[in-house]
Amino acid sequence: MPSTNGSRTAFGLAPGDLRTLRSLNTPARIQRFVDDIQYDYADTARSPHRTLRERRGHCLEGALIAAAALRVNGHPPLVMDLEGVRDDDHVVALYREHGLWGSVAKSNFAGLRFRAPVYRTLRELALSYFEHYYNLRGERTLRAYSRAVNLARLDRLNWMTAEEDLWCVPELLMAARHYPLFPDKVARKLPRLDRRSFEAGMHGRVAH
Repeated sequence: MPSTNGSRTAFGLAPGDLRTLRSLNTPARIQRFVDDIQYDYADTARSPHRTLRERRGHCLEGALIAAAALRVNGHPPLVMDLEGVRDDDHVVALYREHGLWGSVAKSNFAGLRFRAPVYRTLRELALSYFEHYYNLRGERTLRAYSRAVNLARLDRLNWMTAEEDLWCVPELLMAARHYPLFPDKVARKLPRLDRRSFEAGMHGRVAH
């Protein structure tokens, strides 16, 4: 709901924040902006407002600012959790064009970022991340994906502008229904990634 505060605009955003987000008026522009944010390993859950100010963030914060930019440009603020085993989960912002799904994401791995809107289902979209989702031992670690979660459910907590960490977001994602991508018997036999693919995915990685 737009704010009536003279120093705030739509969704409670400061005017400068709103201008920045509105300028990111295509998913590709949003992805470029998210890529330019410094990757940060800190244990944080910054709001889009804080990420705009601090210009640093990890995958959750990249997904949140992407969802905020999509929202001010007419899309619902949807995110999806990708669930790993022996690895971190990954959060992506979702968008839909002509009935097909795409995503915007921040990652330290080259292949876990943008997806063009060519996927008919969220399962197809999630599977597109499979070959790029691996840990430092080269294990293929993606196992499940969540349903789409609409962050508008958290508007009462001011998720777009809050100064405090938004731990409610990962909690909401963890509570969302998840769907396995394949049976456990398949997962147990997955080969490790070859060296060439491993190194390609690590291109541009920020060291811890």
